[in-house]
Amino acid sequence: MSSGGRRLADLQQGDLDQNQMRLYELITGGPRAGDQSASPIVDENGSLAGPFGPMLLSPAVGAPLQELGAAIRYRSILPPRVREAAILLVAASEGSAFEWSAHHRLATAAGLTETDVALIQAGRAPAGVTPEEDALLAAALLLVQGGAIDDAPYARLAASAGEKALFELCTLVGYYRTLALVMRLFAID
Repeated sequence: MSSGGRRLADLQQGDLDQNQMRLYELITGGPRAGDQSASPIVDENGSLAGPFGPMLLSPAVGAPLQELGAAIRYRSILPPRVREAAILLVAASEGSAFEWSAHHRLATAAGLTETDVALIQAGRAPAGVTPEEDALLAAALLLVQGGAIDDAPYARLAASAGEKALFELCTLVGYYRTLALVMRLFAID
């Protein structure tokens, strides 16, 4: 834990170079712009909130990273309920207050109950609505816990959820873990 607060100064729009400004516009003008009320990406000073500010440090890496996040959030085949449950599982396991706060409201809007959210906060996956959701939520929990996924459980998960969904779920877990690490390094949470 940081003892001195945030480590990275807020980058103001007037201080951004051309590449940083292009990335800023990609983040604020893309699909995330519609989620501002549930999960603000710009603070009251116009600086990017959460993990998005550090992305401006290296637009060559930040741009593809934010695009990966947009693909996971807005173009994935994962059901919204599963996607948001998996994000909260990562946030809980990584102790990421920003991600928890940003996605709690999105999770309940996607159909998770407060009981489901409490289970996730306790490190357990909620029950799915369908067998596919059950498999995906079980896989998300296994991925977050970091244990091995042996062949037999993998075969059951793949048969229920499909390999494409498992790939997207694995990518989601990795992406949100990356965001949690960025925020931990820069003491953003």
